[in-house]
Amino acid sequence: MTRPALLALADGRVFRGEALGAPGESHGEVVFNTSMTGYQEILTDPSYRGQMVCMTYPLIGNYGVNPEDVESRQPWVHGFIVKEACPFPSSWRARVPLDTYMREHRIVGIQGIDTRALTRHLRDHGAQEGIISTEEPDARRLAERARALPGLLGRDLVTEVSVTEPHGWDEAPWDLARGYTTPPAPRFKVIALDSGIKRARDGGEPARTPDSVTWVPCGARAGGHPSRPAVARRL
Repeated sequence: MTRPALLALADGRVFRGEALGAPGESHGEVVFNTSMTGYQEILTDPSYRGQMVCMTYPLIGNYGVNPEDVESRQPWVHGFIVKEACPFPSSWRARVPLDTYMREHRIVGIQGIDTRALTRHLRDHGAQEGIISTEEPDARRLAERARALPGLLGRDLVTEVSVTEPHGWDEAPWDLARGYTTPPAPRFKVIALDSGIKRARDGGEPARTPDSVTWVPCGARAGGHPSRPAVARRL
């Protein structure tokens, strides 16, 4: 049995659909992503901390979710919006369906809405705060609550996604037969300042540290960061 769900934007626009993932409510800045694949990487991308992502491609979840394709130690999106979530994935690498993964990680989502209309609305009016709810039946009241949300400006998202303790990195490139392999012994000590590092793009030999460090390595690099540059002022 499907559960109804609402998505309300701060400017009053409301979309009615069906619940996806965990029940309850979640809020964040509503943005869209045009990727045809890679939804698991998007869910676990630290750059989406504080945001709810609308996927423009109509069918999401058709190859399921597996533990090897994550971009970070946990999902970071505050909500997930799709036209249709595939309930029966078809891939030998799949471990769980998208809906199950979202439930396990308490990600509130919505499906069955016109994601093209939402994308056009965000394109024309800009990203804005919104709420996904499976609990509030009053669309007008939900939109009023979305309008009262503080937004991301002034929020220290880098600290929220960064690691709290330094740790090493012991994975080399992924192999079809063996999964992630073991890297050779490193020649130098290099650090990566974790301001929102993504595993696939920024992984390799560096040791990860919080976004500040007190020792001098042979080299250093900074990872990505959440949200828009105006929000990540510390960098």
